[in-house]
Amino acid sequence: MTDLDRLALGLRQRIKQLEDNVVMLEKEENSSLYGAVSLRIIESEFAEIQDLVNKLNRTTSVYHHLSVQTAAQLDDMKETMVELEKFDKMQVMKRYRESQIKKTLEQCKEELKASPPPPPAVSPGGCGLGQLVNVAGPRTYSITPYGTSYPYGAWGRDVKPASGDENKYWLVVLTKSSVYGHYVRQYGTMSTLLLGIGPKDTYISSSNPTTNTIQGSNMVMYANALYYNCYNTYSVCQFNMATRVVSTVALPSDTGYNSKFPFAHLGTTYSYTDMDFATDESGVYVIYATTSNFGNVVISKIETNSPPVFNQTWFTSLYKKTATNTFMVCGVLYATRYLDKETEQIFYSYDTKTNKERYDLKINIKKMQTNIEYLNYDPRDHLLYVYSDAYILTYDLIFQ
Repeated sequence: MTDLDRLALGLRQRIKQLEDNVVMLEKEENSSLYGAVSLRIIESEFAEIQDLVNKLNRTTSVYHHLSVQTAAQLDDMKETMVELEKFDKMQVMKRYRESQIKKTLEQCKEELKASPPPPPAVSPGGCGLGQLVNVAGPRTYSITPYGTSYPYGAWGRDVKPASGDENKYWLVVLTKSSVYGHYVRQYGTMSTLLLGIGPKDTYISSSNPTTNTIQGSNMVMYANALYYNCYNTYSVCQFNMATRVVSTVALPSDTGYNSKFPFAHLGTTYSYTDMDFATDESGVYVIYATTSNFGNVVISKIETNSPPVFNQTWFTSLYKKTATNTFMVCGVLYATRYLDKETEQIFYSYDTKTNKERYDLKINIKKMQTNIEYLNYDPRDHLLYVYSDAYILTYDLIFQ
């Protein structure tokens, strides 16, 4: 499929180039020497495009043949296994299957216990989704185009994209000491992101780290602007992707920054994660901690003007260092914690509409890597976007 994607992308690019050359030829005089040269170039383009089409057809044909051949082999294997089972006098296979079914049933029971149905209540935030009851997936699981070089980063889609940018994806990796980043990489589609084809880099600054550098792996894209923790300050930066203008707004002076109140668990601390940015159906939030709130989580809604301003603020009793990440859905803050190398758990929620807190959530997330450095909810597709030890993943949120 990767080969087919590359060939198809190459074919589209060559056809676009051919169309441009034909338009140029139409504008030239027939008697002009340049017209003859242009015609020869177009003939050459036709030949190369025909070669690409033939290669694409050959590739498709080969894969179709492999698919048919594999299906036939699987049918043969199935018939062979049926015959072999007739000689299983001691019914070893039957007992093994029964054992596997019992094991699967026990796992299902445990999962049901881990994600109990919520008590009857008004849907959180009142946006009609219902209570969050489970996380399924991952749906997407791939290493970034950078490879394993950069374990800290973030990615996703613009939650409020401009017309024509609905399918774009952005990616930021912290290329300096796993702490700082100074440019945003964008891809036209998910396929081009996964294949690493045709990226467009937009630089916030020419060096790293410096004023307005991205600090920490928590950031979001909203209305063609990136929101993140400004370098070495307790301020929020808004970077306009179109104008490349950076606007800032300061949080309270006792806000933790430079790893004073980072996300953490007993095994490690996620450095420079003092500020977490989140999006939901209503806009952008910043999640942080202050000394006046005893290191507990504070939530502030960001009005996305230029420069941005803070609107409403909520104070929680969740000590920030006991959580590994947060995200927002329908005005409800959810916090995760580290259980083990395979499992992260959503254990806490705070409803900004009712000011009610819950510490009894037990919604497990199946991890593919040990640590989750970034996690955010996209209300456009109801997916969680995750950056985990240089891998990018998405998960489905399941609502009641």
